[in-house]
Amino acid sequence: MKEVKPKRAAKFTVKYLDKLIEEATTDAYNESEQVSGFFSLIEDNLDVPFTTRVLGQVVTVTGIDITENDQIVAICRPGNTAQSISVLDLPMPAPLPEGVNG
Repeated sequence: MKEVKPKRAAKFTVKYLDKLIEEATTDAYNESEQVSGFFSLIEDNLDVPFTTRVLGQVVTVTGIDITENDQIVAICRPGNTAQSISVLDLPMPAPLPEGVNG
């Protein structure tokens, strides 16, 4: 797998982000259901594995998960070990992996 170095964060339009939010939260009645909607959207569309850097170390993102307290995390492997990192804290590589549109 080719190592991809992160550059800067992708810029998404407000219209595009609003569309994603609406898609993820349709029929969600509370915050937990909204998080589940975002998780499903990411899980259905993000092409894993891909590589990025976390704290200067190359890691392979092998999947995503949702914790018992409704946090969406990326499963990162710098080798044979795995570490969960909040998707909000995960630097995205450039170019972006399949399933991330801008």
